[in-house]
Amino acid sequence: MAIYAVVDPATGETIKEYPTASDDDLRGAIQRADDAHRSWGATVAERAALIRRVGELHTERRDQLAAIITREMGKPVEQALGEVDFAAAIYEFYADNAEKIMADEPIELLAGEGSAVVRRSSVGVLLGIMPWNYPYYQVARFSAPNLVVGNTAILKHAPQCPESALAMEGIFQDAGLPDDVYVNIFATNEQIAQMIADPRVAGVSVTGSERAGAAVAAVAGRNLKKVVLELGGSDPYIVLDTDDVPRVARQTVAARMENGGQACNAAKRMIVMQDIYDDFVSELTKAMAEQVPGDPTDPKTTFGPLSSEQAARNLMAQIDDAVQKGATVHLGGARIEGPGAFVQATVLTDVTPEMRAYHEELFGPVAVIYKVRSVDEAVALANDTRYGLGAAVFAKDEQLALEVADRLDTGMVWINEAEGGGPELPFGGTKRSGVGRELGPLGIEEFVNKKLVHVPSKS
Repeated sequence: MAIYAVVDPATGETIKEYPTASDDDLRGAIQRADDAHRSWGATVAERAALIRRVGELHTERRDQLAAIITREMGKPVEQALGEVDFAAAIYEFYADNAEKIMADEPIELLAGEGSAVVRRSSVGVLLGIMPWNYPYYQVARFSAPNLVVGNTAILKHAPQCPESALAMEGIFQDAGLPDDVYVNIFATNEQIAQMIADPRVAGVSVTGSERAGAAVAAVAGRNLKKVVLELGGSDPYIVLDTDDVPRVARQTVAARMENGGQACNAAKRMIVMQDIYDDFVSELTKAMAEQVPGDPTDPKTTFGPLSSEQAARNLMAQIDDAVQKGATVHLGGARIEGPGAFVQATVLTDVTPEMRAYHEELFGPVAVIYKVRSVDEAVALANDTRYGLGAAVFAKDEQLALEVADRLDTGMVWINEAEGGGPELPFGGTKRSGVGRELGPLGIEEFVNKKLVHVPSKS
């Protein structure tokens, strides 16, 4: 089978295969993007207007775009539509705010007269390596801020997302961007290493697994290239106390089951104080049991298949390891019979450090619940992971929740709400969840030349 192919994970059917790029194709793409950067001389306002049109075309084509990713990676259709809408909002945010974010930043001089500013400008060709779980949203996070700055982009999408990759390339062309400002390429992993090493490529942004991020960072480091790495997560949801256990449990399930649990910042570890633990386990299990697996094109479906048969096997291996070593299964714990990469909605407790499920990211419809006896124990357990992406803290005492948030080794914390997000809110983590930030004003700061311009006093 070809590396790039649409394989419907709901049925296992291979729908269409796409050829990978040749080395000549790759060199040509880099050269064209480099040439385009040299002539991508529009003002910030002019670039912003084109980026706005990209967002508008997402909205105009939302049904078509949603259908593509439902077929490619099994996202339920309502969630697919929501992803298209979120991507459109990201393009709109940067169109609205690029001039303000890119404005010269004055520096107050300590001695003498004159003036000094930091002036932001583009750095050149960027390589974006994107994952399969959010085919439009992830690309928007990378491309919107970097194109509005004046960089050009070469986009390498996940091998199972060729159709959505081509649809997006078509949108950038139809929006009126100059040729080769945004270039899609179906490259192999070996070719990616060649691209990073090419002196015409100024930086690389990766959203994906910890292993992929480490591999890219190693090549980038050898070639002195800037990287942004948005990698895995094992996000804790700390429930200290609440007057409404069912409501918090349902919020947590919604955060766990978005995209079938296949989100780096999904709720993955529920850390609950002992006095409400039993009620929480009961309510969360009840809410998980109400989740409806099935055909992702059916509006009644709340979670579809995992992205691939291999993904389902990997998740089952983690579940089986936990069960064999003493974890308690409150719900699920098995494959769903029939075709497709389906795994049951699963709830586990009594997970301990010798189990894979304690240390590894569970990428699928599995919730793990832990019991703790104190705030300090909750914080220690939350931080006992190599990841540091997001977290949530639920407490009736908001000040206590904020104090706990300050003690968490994560890039994002949500107080008394399931993890949310918006185009204006920076996204990123610490530890092995990666480096750098996307979205919001910080998302435009990663791949820019922050040039000092100093004018001395005329006296």
